[in-house]
Amino acid sequence: MITERRVVATLRVFLAGLFALLVLFQVMSLPGQFAHMARENPESAYLRWPLTALTIFWVVCVQIVVIATWKLLTLVRRDRIFSGAAFVWVDAIVRAIVAAGVSLGVVFLVVGFRADDPGPVLLLFLLCMIVGVAALLMMVMRALLRKATDLRADLEGVI
Repeated sequence: MITERRVVATLRVFLAGLFALLVLFQVMSLPGQFAHMARENPESAYLRWPLTALTIFWVVCVQIVVIATWKLLTLVRRDRIFSGAAFVWVDAIVRAIVAAGVSLGVVFLVVGFRADDPGPVLLLFLLCMIVGVAALLMMVMRALLRKATDLRADLEGVI
């Protein structure tokens, strides 16, 4: 059977790799992609900086989730996940997801009212739904963490 320690270590390796890839996207890939787009389509060049800023914002939101998950794994390893310290990091995850979702919703509305092809609109709607489900799921998980924390505090009070 896989131990908690191995799972946490493996997840940390994946989180470190994901964070490194996100930094690479943030610094090189996204700015380069939108610079290339501006050169290839000069009529859309005005979108270069807004799109660069928006996509980098989304990457920062994912980075916040990665960092908060790392911190929660530290609490798991120290057997302190059912404490008040966990709520700071869970709240950070919820806020990052909501911030990304709100900005994605604005993009959905802007593109939706200007699009002549339903494909991008449907894709954006799908992404909005996925982000919305993730935010709601994290809120449910936060409520479960609150109940488990209260139960643990009650048990420690009895013992």
